[in-house]
Amino acid sequence: MKVVQVEHGAGHYPVYVGQRLLSMSGIWERHLEGRVLVVSDETVAGHHLERMRPLLREYGRHRELILPPGESFKTIEQWSRVIDALVEMGAQRDATVIALGGGVVGDLAGFAAASYMRGIRVVQMPTTLLAQVDASVGGKTGVNHSSGKNLIGAFHQPAAVVADLDTLGTLGNRDYRAGMAEVVKYGAIRDPHLFSWLESNADALSSRLPDLLAESVYQSVRNKAEVVAADEREAGQRALLNFGHTFGHALETVTDYSQYRHGEAVAIGMVLAARMSELMGMTEIGTADRLARLLDQFGLPTRLPDDIQRRSLLRLMRLDKKNRADQIRLILLESIGRAVVRSCPADDILEVLNQS
Repeated sequence: MKVVQVEHGAGHYPVYVGQRLLSMSGIWERHLEGRVLVVSDETVAGHHLERMRPLLREYGRHRELILPPGESFKTIEQWSRVIDALVEMGAQRDATVIALGGGVVGDLAGFAAASYMRGIRVVQMPTTLLAQVDASVGGKTGVNHSSGKNLIGAFHQPAAVVADLDTLGTLGNRDYRAGMAEVVKYGAIRDPHLFSWLESNADALSSRLPDLLAESVYQSVRNKAEVVAADEREAGQRALLNFGHTFGHALETVTDYSQYRHGEAVAIGMVLAARMSELMGMTEIGTADRLARLLDQFGLPTRLPDDIQRRSLLRLMRLDKKNRADQIRLILLESIGRAVVRSCPADDILEVLNQS
């Protein structure tokens, strides 16, 4: 097991990366308090909840809430169900929410923990690669609105993150590939050595070799922890973690969260952002193609489908949380491993969209 400490304004918390962690009593003893609500979804609970139940029964004061799976259920209505469960079980300010699942469960349960009694403890137990390397670390929580992804939310740092690599064994190939998009992101924006390592080991990683998979999760968490420590509330460099996400969130929204996994949309968005970087003369020609080749090695999409209305994407991009003074701001590349935030003309964005 490896442990990464994430520093933030109110202290720090550990991210545990290893195997057989869901049933490791020492972790539970350190991080549970008060009444415990385990929030999961139907798919994840069927695979992993039973491994936790002996320790939950030993702890005693707990309840389980199983939600429907999928991004389309990351809504204020499902958030309200979590709040209702906390009220019904008599949870007080010393209560703990355990978020057992992927990014949807983590975001939704984390937002409920942030909201209930103005904030109670949450322990993130991510079960997808995407959640382990990105969504569970850093304290971003929230739900979607019909006009955009994650428009309702709060920063609420977890008490701990438990990334049990064994949970990835039940992950389908499509979801595994989607998670690799976020690993590639860290290399693209701030870690050129990681990017080169991914290029050299893409085939082995696609085969899920355990040692390489563990290293990719650890290196991603290490990168995320460094960014969060420097900019907890996205006032500066943390915005760089949204590389590809402005395009990607718009694509998810316009397709009603039903056509693309988050990582797939981000993969397309990263290539679009890299092409935007080339158009604006910020990075050398060929950078976008190099990025697209690596994503392609992981079986990820790199182009927009023909039936997507490009102007609809541009309209949705105007709602992005990074925008200021009606200017669309994107994360662009100066090189592989170095990213910056730039305001971009809408006409140039539309040109890149139309060429993709």
